[in-house]
Amino acid sequence: MPTMRPKKMAGMFLMSASTLRNYEAKGIIPPAKRSANGYRVYTNEHAAYLACIQAMSPAFGMETTSEVLSFLREERVTEALWIVKKKDASLYEEKIRLQTLIQDIHLYARGNQAPPTDDWFPIDEVFKKTGAPKSAIRYWEQAGLLTPGRDPANDYRRYCSAHVFAIRLLQALQNCTYSEDTVKLRRSLAETEHMDIQQIRKLAEDTLTYLDKINESQLRGVYYLYKLMRLTKADQLEESKPWEDKLDADF
Repeated sequence: MPTMRPKKMAGMFLMSASTLRNYEAKGIIPPAKRSANGYRVYTNEHAAYLACIQAMSPAFGMETTSEVLSFLREERVTEALWIVKKKDASLYEEKIRLQTLIQDIHLYARGNQAPPTDDWFPIDEVFKKTGAPKSAIRYWEQAGLLTPGRDPANDYRRYCSAHVFAIRLLQALQNCTYSEDTVKLRRSLAETEHMDIQQIRKLAEDTLTYLDKINESQLRGVYYLYKLMRLTKADQLEESKPWEDKLDADF
């Protein structure tokens, strides 16, 4: 690929030239080359970095993507790969937590005919049941994502089983990569009557479907990271084999 000026390179990836310069200033992509008259020019290597950013950031988040690519540029390849693996493992853990939450809601609904407000818990008990810090629980309340009851005797916050399920779902959403989908799921939970356990269960199932989507997206991001590593030879991979070339062409 011939060298390109900033505007043209940025246009290829539907971003602004200022975003391109920002990536360069933060060390996420290599410094631009300079033409004979001093203008910035970008190469095939820069294009590979930008393609990797656009593939990885929706799945891993921009913060993780920036850290991985910065390590790659510093030839700290092993550290970069372990960051990716950690995010991959975290996604699987959230999947298991959501599956457990859905199962617990199902068992609760099947075994309890009484309203979930028959049992109330103080915030200390909620912390023991969920592991959610009190500060996080209060933050979710202030953000309109959670509406606890009040003890008529002393006006202290109190929580029922439905609140506990909602908090467990909020924990999962908090650990997800920020996106329009997670914003919509949080908004839907905020609009849900917190006594509606079945709606909370549906949102948990929707979140699980979202994680399936992120899992596939992560695979795509790793593929582009691998292509970038091959191009830069940062991981000292062997020369491309014929079947690898075919895989690239078919992808």
